[in-house]
Amino acid sequence: MKKSKSELREAIVDTAITIAERSNWEAVRLFDVATELNITLDDIRVYFREKEDLVDAWFDRADGEMLKAAETVEFLSLPSRDRLQHLIMAWLDALAAHRKVTRQMIGAKLEPGHLHIQIPAIMRVSRTVQWMREAAQRDTTFVRRALEETALTTIYLATFAYWMQDDSENSQNTREFLAHKLKMAESLDHWVYRSPDKEAANPDTEAQPHKITATLESSTLTEPMAQQRHAKSG
Repeated sequence: MKKSKSELREAIVDTAITIAERSNWEAVRLFDVATELNITLDDIRVYFREKEDLVDAWFDRADGEMLKAAETVEFLSLPSRDRLQHLIMAWLDALAAHRKVTRQMIGAKLEPGHLHIQIPAIMRVSRTVQWMREAAQRDTTFVRRALEETALTTIYLATFAYWMQDDSENSQNTREFLAHKLKMAESLDHWVYRSPDKEAANPDTEAQPHKITATLESSTLTEPMAQQRHAKSG
């Protein structure tokens, strides 16, 4: 039976991931994907201009799963900080079955001389964070919104980096790492804006937006992962 356009597009991504699991992401070639699916390179070109577009499609899936996680009544009843925790972990869980390949994709993007894929990668991170804020129903504006985006981007990237090396069951270490960073961000937000902890006073009221200062941003990204694990195990 002939695949629909959406089915073929997803099959191309799935096949590329399967080939990568057998070898590595660097070894994936589009002509191998075409051969396994019994299609032509021109069929692939209809959906993907180059191999790097497959990476975007892979992370688009995670974006989609994250947004689906925000559609339940239970999610909307969560406090603000818990919403962000739930969304980030839903995004990571969507990739968990192929964590090794995901790590290889990121490694390829970070190789020296790949500015042509690194700059678009920055935009893709920004796009994911924007959808994350929308799903969490964040409504801050102006300077406070900008600070919140910076904080959330920092926490999201630090958690992603931690997750890629996390071999704990159900990524439990990552969940604890993320919870700690979000709690720290919330505490700093309350301190900076002198805002009371509304969640503590009234669990039915949404907490103030989460922000962190440059000090938190630096410590979040540079704190060694081994030190984080040791802290949690202690």
